[in-house]
Amino acid sequence: MELLCTGRLRLRAWTTSGADLDRLADLYGRDEVTRWLGGPPTVPPAELVERWRLVHELDPAHGCWAVEPLDGGAAAGTVLLKPLPDGVGEVEVGWHLHPDSWGRGYATEAARAVVDRAFGDGLLEVFAVVRPGNEASLAVCRRLGMQPLGRTTRWYHRELEAFRLEAPPLP
Repeated sequence: MELLCTGRLRLRAWTTSGADLDRLADLYGRDEVTRWLGGPPTVPPAELVERWRLVHELDPAHGCWAVEPLDGGAAAGTVLLKPLPDGVGEVEVGWHLHPDSWGRGYATEAARAVVDRAFGDGLLEVFAVVRPGNEASLAVCRRLGMQPLGRTTRWYHRELEAFRLEAPPLP
């Protein structure tokens, strides 16, 4: 999976190393994270990593990346770019950060990196879906300049706030 870098972050593939699997287990084992995701994953971290690898293998434009601060330390969380379920080609950008990394702007910076790359590769728009009440993720959508579309049950069979960001016009 292609490596992406920003001023403060390195976005890389999750691995099955002990450190990555421990961090994923900690991240997705926290209620303060999973309450916004509809609950914890139903598979162990190693299987998550394998599923994410397959998403990228099926379409190299998509993936789930570890968000790693360049100044060291554990991965801050995950940023993803993947097809929305039950969609007709819509692509979702999303972020799941560990609470010890909240409030640093990592979600916005990582999401901007994958969106900019996707737009550079020809994607015309991306969507984000956020559980009502998740003020931190709603703020990320606003910082990214995403247009609010209102609430929908279209993609995940639960009411979510939907957002859309169009690629900038070509010069």
